Amino acid sequence: MRLVLLGTTGYHPNESRHTACMFLPEHGVLLDAGTAMYRLAGYLQTSELDIFLTHAHLDHVIGLTYLFSVAYVHPLDKVRVHAEAEKLRAIDEHLFAEPLFPKRPPMEFVPLGDTEPLPGGGRLTHFPLEHQGSSVGYRLDWPGRSMAYVTDTTASLDADYVEAIRGVDLLLHECYFGDEQAEFARRTGHSHTTPVAEIARRAGVGRLVLVHVNPLATGEDPIGLATARGIFPNTVLGEDLMELDF
Repeated sequence: MRLVLLGTTGYHPNESRHTACMFLPEHGVLLDAGTAMYRLAGYLQTSELDIFLTHAHLDHVIGLTYLFSVAYVHPLDKVRVHAEAEKLRAIDEHLFAEPLFPKRPPMEFVPLGDTEPLPGGGRLTHFPLEHQGSSVGYRLDWPGRSMAYVTDTTASLDADYVEAIRGVDLLLHECYFGDEQAEFARRTGHSHTTPVAEIARRAGVGRLVLVHVNPLATGEDPIGLATARGIFPNTVLGEDLMELDF
């Protein structure tokens, strides 16, 4: 199973990162639709696309407006956008309001069910996350392999979602701040390094990939990777266009 990190930052792009898009090319499954969405055409292998949105903040949905270009390069027979019903209504009413974006791309809005089937005999489940405006995380399971995607929340060992991600082979978890900004992380509904790594250890995941990092932190190690590895050694910092096998 191959996963491509098309975009790994939050809020806004910078010179090296675009906002959240995580793509499974073999199955045509995209997690979030941030500014990296324009890169999708170069990786599409299927004639159908399923987009699962964690929430409706602009850095996670603005890429829906890029679908015209994506489909021009790689024609698509069907595009389904999955999210909580209230988030889909907000996107439809506001992002695609005529004065803002007058032509809605051809796509079908599908409210999330308890379980969604995935190509290849898999299934997707979602779980609530604490964040301003609310968010959800996703767990994707296939026979013999699994992954979870947790973004826009404040990591905490007593969070309910720790059980929802238990034992996955691959965990993508937001790590917007380093530990020196722990208080700011709590105030803004985001995560910092140490609790993210502690969650990976407690949940018994196979590998941790840190994503949704602060676009203003542009150094080689914006979140203290050594700190994370001291708690959970099998940790990497996600980079745009990184490809992962799991």
